[in-house]
Amino acid sequence: MQEEKFPYIDRLDETVLDEAILRFGTPTYVFDVEQAKKRARAFRGIIGQAADLCYAMKANPFLVRAMAEEVNRIEVCSMGEFRICKQKEIPAEKLLISGVMKDRDDLWEILETYGNRCHYTIESLNQYAILNEWARSSGKKVPVYLRLTSGNQFGMDEETLTNIVELEQDKDLLEICGIHYFSGTQKKRKKTLEELTYLDEVFARLKEKTGYQVTELEYGPGLAVPYFARQADERFETLEAIADALAKMQWQGKVTLEMGRAFVADCGYYITTVKDTKRSGDQNYCIVDGGMHQVNYDGQIRGMYQPKLTIRPQGARGIYQNWTICGELCTGNDILVQNIKIDDLRVGSTIIFENTGAYAVTEGMALFLSHVLPSVVLYDPVGGFTQVRARRETYVWNS
Repeated sequence: MQEEKFPYIDRLDETVLDEAILRFGTPTYVFDVEQAKKRARAFRGIIGQAADLCYAMKANPFLVRAMAEEVNRIEVCSMGEFRICKQKEIPAEKLLISGVMKDRDDLWEILETYGNRCHYTIESLNQYAILNEWARSSGKKVPVYLRLTSGNQFGMDEETLTNIVELEQDKDLLEICGIHYFSGTQKKRKKTLEELTYLDEVFARLKEKTGYQVTELEYGPGLAVPYFARQADERFETLEAIADALAKMQWQGKVTLEMGRAFVADCGYYITTVKDTKRSGDQNYCIVDGGMHQVNYDGQIRGMYQPKLTIRPQGARGIYQNWTICGELCTGNDILVQNIKIDDLRVGSTIIFENTGAYAVTEGMALFLSHVLPSVVLYDPVGGFTQVRARRETYVWNS
């Protein structure tokens, strides 16, 4: 039997998910901690010595402690995320303080707490001034990455980057470690490789104009995650191509690959229960105790694309019908899946949406209609289930 080129990562057994349904009810998220860690290890095995790994915790803050054990760095983009990391006692040396909006008071709180043990990104001249101010007052040099824009509100253009490098050569208050670049998520491999060629050219121009040699690159490849039927998973192959492209760059230095969705999307399961069914004209509808405010797939449009899901208990009567699965919100947009063929769906059936480990738990309209927040459960094969958040009423925040 031919050995597979890339590692196979197991999904949670159905018996584990059945136990979660019995113990925690619905709606509930279950995150398979070991699965997320295995993917990080698999990525490291493929990328090898070509790059370090950074977890963008915005993808799923509930997994930040587990992921901190597997990666070199954690990207933090808000004070809330910073406080989570502090609460979880994640070492300051692992934190990259990022984000397009850095309030002066917030930034100073972080600096006064961890100082230059963290790394910081600079996305504007204002952020540059704030970090300079603290460095001057404290007498400590602050390690920073200058974020290069990809043509949007994030980061700074090449001219501004060049000006900051020239200014800092005179002031010497900050340690410019390198460049930060991230243009978006769910990218094609061709786009990623084109970006590395572009960065190679930018670094060469920066050295020619200022004499500054970029030593580090914090790069978000935006690996595409397959969410829907007939989509191929090319993450491993793309990582291989990235490692090859990095080796061929004229510029050579330390690289850190910053990812969120690619690490944790697969490890999540969103569990919801059918509470009502109806037939309108020739269309079957079921209504679940959740919806688009709790589960979101990047690229989904009113349920047009079919994500991977399972029904518990599984139908055994061979009564297949087309169903449109709708949520509990008072909007016609709350359609999770359109026209999916399901056997013996009924009130009380449980639907398990897979690949919901990234963003689903935080990205939805959680307070709309004051519905309950789902419970959040972590699972690992050694420790079993850990409920990290019970279902929580939201009406208290809307009154």
